[in-house]
Amino acid sequence: MESNRGDQDAGVVGALAAYRAGDPAGAAGLAEQSGTRLGAELATYLASAGSAPVYDQPAAFTAFIRGGGNVPLYRRLSDELAERYDTLRPAALLDLGCGDGLAVAPALARARFHPERIDLVEPSAALLSTVEVPGAQRFPLTAQDFLATVGSTWNLVESTFALQSIPPADRAEVLRALCPRTGRLLLAEFDVPAHDEGSPAHLRSLAARYERGIAEYGEQASLVAQGFLLPVLLGVAAGAARTNWEHPATDWVAQLEAAGFTDVTVTPLVDYWWSPAVLITARGSHPG
Repeated sequence: MESNRGDQDAGVVGALAAYRAGDPAGAAGLAEQSGTRLGAELATYLASAGSAPVYDQPAAFTAFIRGGGNVPLYRRLSDELAERYDTLRPAALLDLGCGDGLAVAPALARARFHPERIDLVEPSAALLSTVEVPGAQRFPLTAQDFLATVGSTWNLVESTFALQSIPPADRAEVLRALCPRTGRLLLAEFDVPAHDEGSPAHLRSLAARYERGIAEYGEQASLVAQGFLLPVLLGVAAGAARTNWEHPATDWVAQLEAAGFTDVTVTPLVDYWWSPAVLITARGSHPG
């Protein structure tokens, strides 16, 4: 049984390596031969398109974010955010990459304190239009474009599993721009394993974790895989063409400190299928 499992994993690992090397057709063949659910979904995705951007199917993202391990994850995250709102009492709140509001909307509903001004930034206009936060200002922009065109400051800035989609060099600029414009930053991210990018250990880790993730979605597994999980997986695995950049929590802390943030702390959230989720708190240089 263990040998069979290893052979199946090797098929998906080989597919990811082929995709990374620029051979999507070869990757599709190796994925199909793996005999795993992830391999079958990957073969279908590569044969049909293999280039759909993340969030291209809002229904897939909605099914993903509101099912599986995301249910306890976002419950805990929203509780933590609500507690911070009540403690910090921010007059102005910015959420960067709010998605469909699954973190910020419940947090505001649970909190006793409500900010006077709430700014929501999300590059997907389709997702942004569904956020249930009455009175919020909405900006269908990337974080980079928003910060370059809007000169506001905030008492509290939060970003939940969104800054990972910004290339590290651009993200460094975003963090440097944010530091003097906020009093506090809350950053929810994943404490991913430290592997050399593209190494066999890295690709094996991706294959094992995504197999677990897809299994959580039952009848909606194909929708979630084709419309969301596989674009993310290939974005992580694709090397120069990647669309997702995650790090161990220690690296996130170092990036924040390099941008000028101080008093950086890491709070565990839940042991998610992908990697442990954490909430990172940092102090900016704005006096508000």
